[in-house]
Amino acid sequence: MPLLEDGRIIDDAWVRVADDAVLPDSPAIVTLARLQREAAQLAGRNAPLGVVLPPDVAPDAIAPFLDRLGLVVLELPKFRDGRAFTQARALREHHGFTGEIRAAGHVIPDQYAALLRCGVSTVAVPEGADPAVWDAARRVVGIAYQASVVPDSPLSLLRRKLEIA
Repeated sequence: MPLLEDGRIIDDAWVRVADDAVLPDSPAIVTLARLQREAAQLAGRNAPLGVVLPPDVAPDAIAPFLDRLGLVVLELPKFRDGRAFTQARALREHHGFTGEIRAAGHVIPDQYAALLRCGVSTVAVPEGADPAVWDAARRVVGIAYQASVVPDSPLSLLRRKLEIA
């Protein structure tokens, strides 16, 4: 699947690796089960490591491994499933994760801006997706009610500034 970052398609250097497959000497994404089972061996890995965090698992489950992870993939099984938004926010705000957070699965352009505000870095989009549509979707609404992990001001702060002036 193509990868979208900052409204444009980029190359994806990461490869998903099955639980029974040998890890390549390049950036690899493993399952949570494999990460937990092979934690000691994976700790000495020289190439970047990523993990898929299922929607029903709290980010606390990967907290002990975050210092050695370069990528966390959050799965959205349906477009109306918002757990990945909460997971992304928790990874950034509660666990201080600074690596890449990727949204994958059933993601639609309407969710792009909100995903970015929650801390998602990249989105796996369907083959043939037009990046202009995704970029336009993220720019439709320039203000939000909630605080964000991106440097902007929520509407409540903007409103206070207007009342003070």
